Amino acid sequence: MKLKTRTKGVLTIFALLFLSAWAFQLDAWARAGRGGSSGSRGSRSMSAPKPYTAPQPTTPSPSPTRPSTPAPGATAAPQPAPSSGSFMRSLGGGILGGLAGGMLFNSLFGGSSAQSSTAGATGATGKGGIGLMDILLLGGIAYLVYWYIKKKRREAVATPGYYQSSGNVELPPQPQYPPAYDLPQGAAPGGDQDLERGLANIQQFDTSFDEAKFQEGCTDTFFKIQGAWANRDMTPVRNLLTAEMYRIFQGDAEALKAQKKINRLENIAVRSVDITEAWQESGSDFITVRVFANLLDYNVDETTGQVVEGSKTDPVKFEEYWTFTRSVGNNPWQLSAINQAA
Repeated sequence: MKLKTRTKGVLTIFALLFLSAWAFQLDAWARAGRGGSSGSRGSRSMSAPKPYTAPQPTTPSPSPTRPSTPAPGATAAPQPAPSSGSFMRSLGGGILGGLAGGMLFNSLFGGSSAQSSTAGATGATGKGGIGLMDILLLGGIAYLVYWYIKKKRREAVATPGYYQSSGNVELPPQPQYPPAYDLPQGAAPGGDQDLERGLANIQQFDTSFDEAKFQEGCTDTFFKIQGAWANRDMTPVRNLLTAEMYRIFQGDAEALKAQKKINRLENIAVRSVDITEAWQESGSDFITVRVFANLLDYNVDETTGQVVEGSKTDPVKFEEYWTFTRSVGNNPWQLSAINQAA
């Protein structure tokens, strides 16, 4: 009994695997490219295309303010010393002054008996008062206060924007600001730097390159290739394909003919074509776009006209990444690869 149950389980698994493979085989004959991945993306062929991410709205950032530069020969208006320096000087002076006052108070009114016993060491008369060590300590504190204030004044004078108000003085050299970098056309600040750099390099060798026109051309190429695929003859669009992609498409079209099937593509609606990658290598330009579209996709028998795969009523929504390439410069683009979204 257990053997029969185990046998039924194994047969059920095989049946599910067969149905899954059959379902994938049905989708394999869908649209141009058979719903799979093929072609070459240059050095990025072994990596999946970068997924499309919708652009995030950006808020303009306030432009940085630059210090005003006085006219040559003019006297710059005096600027107040930094408030933080004034505060630190006041705080330091208060602390040091408090320490000095405390020592003076202790010397005058505290511990006269102790001073009388140490009169020989301090040089005092034994009746109280300030000893030699106290004088030296107070002098050291006064010197530290003087040195601290003088140091802060020197730093304030050296601070940019603070100048003497009397007489004509020579202004120090102003900081040089680097020129503003203009992003390539269509590149949003904070976006993908690799994409922006790739588009800028392409435009450097082809000043007529325009992203909007390129995307429009990709849409036209998509419709032309799908039309040739439906006719099972890729010859009319051979100039739009690399040699590798033409060989793949034409081989698939010949296989459809051998099976006496025709792939029908109707109500094609391209929702968006978005550039996701752009780069140059080995004297060639590469751009990958994400094609998001839906259509009616089904196969019919060439003899009877009956639907044998797919549906005439249920549209198929899909997302694919098409890569185009050309020689660097103002040259025509060709489709070099199709990849399915991960």
